[in-house]
Amino acid sequence: MSLILGISAYYHDSAAAILKDGHILAAVQEERFTRKKHDPGFPANAVQYCLSQAGCCLEDIEAVVFYDKPLLKFERLLETFLATAPRGFGGFLRAMPVWLKEKLYLKQLLRKELLALSPGLHKSQLPELRFTEHHQSHAASAYYPSPFDHAAVVCLDGVGEWATSSLWEGKGKRLKALAEIHFPHSLGLLYSAFTYYCGFKVNSGEYKLMGLAPYGNAVYVDKIYQHLIDVKEDGSFALDMRYFDYETGTVMTSRAFHALFGGEPWPQDKSPDQRCMDLAASVQQVTEEVVEKIAKHARQITGAPALCLAGGVALNCVANGKLRAAGIFDDIWIQPAAGDAGGALGAALASWYLENGSAAKPELDQMSGAMLGPEYSQHDIEAAIKRWSVVAQQPERNALYHIVSQALSQGLVVGWFQGRAEYGPRALGNRSILGDPRNPTLQRMMNLKIKQRESFRPFAPAVLSEHFSAYFDGGPGNPYMLEVNAVKPELLITVSDNVSGLEKVNSIRSCIPAVTHVDYTARVQCVDSAIHPEFHALITAFYEQTGMPMVINTSFNVRGEPPVCSPDDAIRCFLATEMDMLVIGPYVINREEVRGDMVEKAKQTTFEKD
Repeated sequence: MSLILGISAYYHDSAAAILKDGHILAAVQEERFTRKKHDPGFPANAVQYCLSQAGCCLEDIEAVVFYDKPLLKFERLLETFLATAPRGFGGFLRAMPVWLKEKLYLKQLLRKELLALSPGLHKSQLPELRFTEHHQSHAASAYYPSPFDHAAVVCLDGVGEWATSSLWEGKGKRLKALAEIHFPHSLGLLYSAFTYYCGFKVNSGEYKLMGLAPYGNAVYVDKIYQHLIDVKEDGSFALDMRYFDYETGTVMTSRAFHALFGGEPWPQDKSPDQRCMDLAASVQQVTEEVVEKIAKHARQITGAPALCLAGGVALNCVANGKLRAAGIFDDIWIQPAAGDAGGALGAALASWYLENGSAAKPELDQMSGAMLGPEYSQHDIEAAIKRWSVVAQQPERNALYHIVSQALSQGLVVGWFQGRAEYGPRALGNRSILGDPRNPTLQRMMNLKIKQRESFRPFAPAVLSEHFSAYFDGGPGNPYMLEVNAVKPELLITVSDNVSGLEKVNSIRSCIPAVTHVDYTARVQCVDSAIHPEFHALITAFYEQTGMPMVINTSFNVRGEPPVCSPDDAIRCFLATEMDMLVIGPYVINREEVRGDMVEKAKQTTFEKD
């Protein structure tokens, strides 16, 4: 038996994953335990969870694999600072102390953290430490869990050690690097620059920029191509670094960028204006066009019928949907934990297949619906219910589905906590907030009163896979909520509406308005009964009651927090918001039966919003 532990840490979204003879047993982000969104620290809790899920101790592990190579990253930092001297001297002074104190000695740091998890363990008993390159981790996370035996693999993110974009070919168990684009030229950092300029946080606000784009007009596309990025037919590109300051500075954009687009960066505490919307639409279109060119080149040089995607840019579900619609590949598979958290899994997988020459790659999706995180027992749930002094009912299971579907049909908002937590940024039906997609007021209400976030942000539908094609164009539908699809034209109805501002005046509305964005698209999750029987059964009950085979599905959290992990997290979040009902395991908790003092306690312990 071979157990391999993968770790990503020290940048953002630290995580751990564990394999048993190449099979994925568990994977989870550290933020779910610490409640610090995008927690970059050593994933001690995630590692402990992985070990417990495997039923082993640290000394039973064959190897611990880290998701990038720090010396290569340090080389890139030094060369960048030298190339931009003296302008980069301030950045050099800020970066060096942590590198000279910790990051250059990552082996020692990792050994120290691992020993702290196992008191009494001697250093000689620790597993072997291995390191993969950052994009190698991304590529492995994309290809090895995919159902393909031959695929092109494209990884696009901000930056790893040097690589910002890479192209690979996966064939059988072999994963071969074919091409790279190096820092500072980065599609991910181009998108992050516009994220920063439009008033959102880098490394967390990119999805907000994507959601803002349909409200704008892509009037800056030509300007972006003329000044910021030179793109070749094969998708390779170079940025004009006069317009950016992320090489050595503390901000993403330079004075030249600000002059080009007519002003200073938009304040983070101010609602975006039309210029921000137009900038978002423009960089989104450029991103889609560059990704499509890269994909065409990947098909040409690999001849592979399928494509696998990973890296932060692979979370751009609008670009993913456009890429599938382009028909360049017969099929596409996207790692649900496409960002740095997925690097933990990729590092472990890369090491497993490199070290085990006889291992065969399975030709099935290996991600278990991304449900790889912690699961809590009924005893754990009952203990949390007691701690929070809430009244809970325990109906029979089929009755529970009926109660929830009835509540949803009445316009109520339901917190849904079941089974194992999801790995990656999306809630896929185990740590979810649910609503009725037919309700035209629910999208705004859920954003402002429950999620406590910007009103323009769209919600996603979770649809029974067998009904996907009746409501959405394209296909076959993504189980991980990673592609955008257009709502079928015949489901759009004419309405009289005089809404202004971010909610554009439309004479046409979808019959599922709560999950339809302003451009009549939706970020769809297809729910399959074989992968997700519990969630499928609930949506089926809602369908049987209403004739609607989908529900609103958004992550169970408020702004500034990661999705809930434990029963305590779920009850606290429920009490601190205006959700109407919480279903936690077999128990139902109704809003009208909660105590006021517990609500105040929950609000006081809700983490600070970002």
